[in-house]
Amino acid sequence: MTTHDPARAARLKRLSFRSWRRGFKEADLILGPFADTCAPSLSDEDLATLERLLETPDQDLYAWIVGREPTPAEWDVPVMRMIQDFQAAGRAATDPASRG
Repeated sequence: MTTHDPARAARLKRLSFRSWRRGFKEADLILGPFADTCAPSLSDEDLATLERLLETPDQDLYAWIVGREPTPAEWDVPVMRMIQDFQAAGRAATDPASRG
């Protein structure tokens, strides 16, 4: 994904915005850094999956990410596992100001 595609750049910017401003701080601090760090390297198909995943309720999504609840089979997909691994590796932000 090294070529500059204005449509893709706009899509990534929207994903970043949606990931950082979900309204549930704990989810923001995981999904925002994930979108900024990992989304640029995702395939278009995986970006579409991430966009659909961001439509799920915050409390459910957060519970799946941190393992509080089992991930439903329909969301047990590579993108979800990437987010879970990202969080487990301690790559989530600890403070909204850390976004820089």
